[in-house]
Amino acid sequence: MKTIKTTLIILSFLFVGKAIAQQPNVLYILTDDHRYDVVRSFNKMITGNEMSELGYVESPEIDKLAEMGTTFINTYCQAQGCAPSRASMHYGRYPFRSGIYEFEYHNNTLEHSKPTLPEQMAKLGYQTFHVGKLGVRIKTLKDGKTKPYAIYQTDIDFRTLARENLTAWGSDWLREVNGHKLEKPKNYSFIVNDNGEREYISTEIEDMGFQKKGTAEATVKKYDLLRKIKGKKKTTFDMGMIIGGVSARKAGKTRDGYYTSVFQDYLNNADKPFSVGSLTYNGINSSKPVFCHIGYDFPHTPVLPPADYRERFKQHKYKVPELSDEEYTAMAKQMKKVVDRNFTNNYSDKDKQTMIQDYFAFCAYGDKLIGDAVDTFIKYSESKKQEWMVIYVHGDHGWKLNEHGAISKFTPWDIDSHNPIVVVSSDKNKFPAGKVVSDFTEFVDIAPTALAAAGAKLKNEEFSYLDGLDLAKIVQGKAPVRDYVIGESHAVTGPRAFIRTNEYVFSIQTRPNTKHGENMKWALNANYKDLDPALYHITKDPQEINNVAFDKKYKSIAKAMKEKLLNIVLGDNRVEVEWEKWGSGTKVFHSNFAPGSHDFKLKLPK
Repeated sequence: MKTIKTTLIILSFLFVGKAIAQQPNVLYILTDDHRYDVVRSFNKMITGNEMSELGYVESPEIDKLAEMGTTFINTYCQAQGCAPSRASMHYGRYPFRSGIYEFEYHNNTLEHSKPTLPEQMAKLGYQTFHVGKLGVRIKTLKDGKTKPYAIYQTDIDFRTLARENLTAWGSDWLREVNGHKLEKPKNYSFIVNDNGEREYISTEIEDMGFQKKGTAEATVKKYDLLRKIKGKKKTTFDMGMIIGGVSARKAGKTRDGYYTSVFQDYLNNADKPFSVGSLTYNGINSSKPVFCHIGYDFPHTPVLPPADYRERFKQHKYKVPELSDEEYTAMAKQMKKVVDRNFTNNYSDKDKQTMIQDYFAFCAYGDKLIGDAVDTFIKYSESKKQEWMVIYVHGDHGWKLNEHGAISKFTPWDIDSHNPIVVVSSDKNKFPAGKVVSDFTEFVDIAPTALAAAGAKLKNEEFSYLDGLDLAKIVQGKAPVRDYVIGESHAVTGPRAFIRTNEYVFSIQTRPNTKHGENMKWALNANYKDLDPALYHITKDPQEINNVAFDKKYKSIAKAMKEKLLNIVLGDNRVEVEWEKWGSGTKVFHSNFAPGSHDFKLKLPK
């Protein structure tokens, strides 16, 4: 009997060890403000041509990922702003289910609160690691006050690296500048040059006597910075987002370059500590599976490609999209608000070329970093004889380069919301090499995909809150086929939701203001004109220029899409929360007058 018990114990340990060994290492890569047309393979899949309609692009590493794995070419984000989009990925929930619609801080103590993706992966036995930008503005509450809350076991964020000067550009709340103490902390941005010295781009610091007069303007000229400020006003040298220029440091020594090298150091220092500037972290535990997340900042502003990349792309001339009076006049007011705020149609031809050239150069540089990170990850996994999976998400949303007359994001237009995903796996049965999936997919699919790969039973009650689908099941044809994708964002435009099919995209204002809990059903009875509708017939108007929301020929289409959209985002388990300024709010509001409306099906009149 004793021998039998011993044998059973040994077999049970062997079984558990085998199960753990089968959990793949997972690398989740996310970029920022990334247009799909900077990738040749994506362009080939969408338009049949490798190059962007604007001109020359380079993307050998992402193209290699597409060759190695499965591309979900028709993936759309749930919100066209950084924070709400990243929340949808990390929670696996639509904004109207999580209550996170823009850049609000939020807490995790409410009845509808659920664990984030890395927390769920940790429960499944994973060690979790993050480097770079996160953008999930989560807090927890203690005695009614918000406290920091870490969702990754090891988290090396962009501010940590900037404080170590491991960047070429940084922004931080500072108490001291060049040895001079400030009366109160204030946020300043700065350039870090090759000597590791900070050059502050602020005349205010110079006025306080903390930096030599003229340094800020000289820095702007040295790095050829092209700026954009809100609205149509004339820019000044020390104000506005940087939409062009050259990095102060060489390739690899930029902010994103350090994200890659820190990630590589984490993997290359298994079971021992490693240094990040003056700081020390533990390297990967080689006995456990790992869930890693690299949050790249590129090509988000400041757009500062290294000099060699910038010089190469300066050789190319690009086609610049132009805004017509007819398009501008017909725009929905909320979308026109975004255009007016980020208007570039009045820029000189030279500046328009610069903002496109530098953006594409920055993307080409980032492509190289992605390749370096993936190669190191696969090499590590295979050296440990571990299965692996890479989830590459091409941007938290897109970016305009004078499309519709503006730069920036925040709208339901395709260029702002269309972000393909590539999944590469050591298991080629789940994610075949070179396969292209054209069915609609969404950012809420990322969490269930990683969790299912890690062994989670998604049908269990524990995971019933997830709004997305396992991408592996979509590949196998075992998941519902979506007739539409949906989303909602309140950032910059104000409250606006969209629904997109293969033929149309329709969007409307969802509430009269951003006061949560009030007028939640306003859009159900509002006058159609007050809903500020936008409808584009994609198959006839692929650039989404001609708003036909008030064209009588499309009345039945608009009516059907409006009803479906409002039933889902307002009536299918909607949540709104008064989060308050720092995320301490606990007052929750619900709307559930049309449960089950989100069924993936939408039949439109012919």
